[in-house]
Amino acid sequence: MPIPRRFDRRLPERDQTRTNERIRVAEVRLIGEDGEQVGVLKIDEALRYAQERDLDLVEVAAESRPPVCRVLDYSKYKYEQEQKAKAAKRHQKQINLREIKLRPKIATNDYETKKGHVERFLRGQDKVKVTIMFRGRETTHPERGEQLLMRLAEDVAELGAVEQRPIQDGRNMTMVLGPVKQREEAPKPGPEAEAEATPEAASEPTPEPTPEPTPEPTETPAA
Repeated sequence: MPIPRRFDRRLPERDQTRTNERIRVAEVRLIGEDGEQVGVLKIDEALRYAQERDLDLVEVAAESRPPVCRVLDYSKYKYEQEQKAKAAKRHQKQINLREIKLRPKIATNDYETKKGHVERFLRGQDKVKVTIMFRGRETTHPERGEQLLMRLAEDVAELGAVEQRPIQDGRNMTMVLGPVKQREEAPKPGPEAEAEATPEAASEPTPEPTPEPTPEPTETPAA
């Protein structure tokens, strides 16, 4: 006998926005399809106003007294809101939390390998949780784990910053690094820029020649 399929018996999520006949109040403050206030109307008058324009009466401010309702095409309005929500979700930047585990007496080669992983995660704009795992009597020297974590933080300072300083949690010590935005390096000046920056000797002003003194006239004795 085949096993019956299991169905999800949960009811679909219902739209909580009250529209048309679901608005059960005596009167509403009505805003027309052009965004202008129509005034306070009885609910029957407001529904008739929307039906005459082949539109929906939508409650937009239930906490107001009386509630505020707008006249609009609710299907179109709901579709536009869903598209805006999807667009906003696409533009949200998702940051993952990666984890790297080290030992207090890690070898140099292993440390360089782990550091490379941390740098790769930070370049990918992910956060990194670095965990030092203590064993046995290593727990009596937590300062060694803290020194190792701060050394790692200094080695990757160009890519990540410490968001959570080292904290002891039982036999583990953890630190969290977050990615930092890389600053764009200014382009080095080329030969043309250097030539413009250094004026040529010909462009310097030429000093004016000093005028020679005019000889004074000498008197000729009379004969």
